[in-house]
Amino acid sequence: MVPGEKRHSGDVAIAGAAPGPGAVQAGAIELLNLPDLGIGVLLPELALLVNTRALAYATTHGQVLLPAQPPFVALRFTDRTALAGELLTPGAPDRQLYVLLALFAAAAFDTAAHLHTTEAIRQRHPGLAWIGFPTPDADGLWRFPDYSYGRRLASEHPLTTPGGHPA
Repeated sequence: MVPGEKRHSGDVAIAGAAPGPGAVQAGAIELLNLPDLGIGVLLPELALLVNTRALAYATTHGQVLLPAQPPFVALRFTDRTALAGELLTPGAPDRQLYVLLALFAAAAFDTAAHLHTTEAIRQRHPGLAWIGFPTPDADGLWRFPDYSYGRRLASEHPLTTPGGHPA
């Protein structure tokens, strides 16, 4: 759902439709397999659903797919995009499953949801780096001298600790 460049020259799973990292490089697979999410065990069935829909898409569009690749992978990027549009259309069968997959892919890229933020920054998380997420100050805390809407919205509580926590 967040396209990126191929990981290596022989990569067929990633279409290579955009420069820079995509959801896979940003950890979407790791996020989907987090035990706390509880959906990792469903991924083989979800892949089967996606591949069944990809095969049906190819058939209705007169395409012959290479049998050595999963059907979704065998589709061209433009066809993957069109199929994703169909899967995410309101009222489409199993739409909620595909919306979940899309949300988790975006979360992996935009927020490094599977990592603690400081760890993601330390590892140079590709999604956070790509969107220009700021690094913390030297003490490991984030401070933003330019306030939202161009003005400070609230004063710091007088009992706030030096670490920024309420007393």
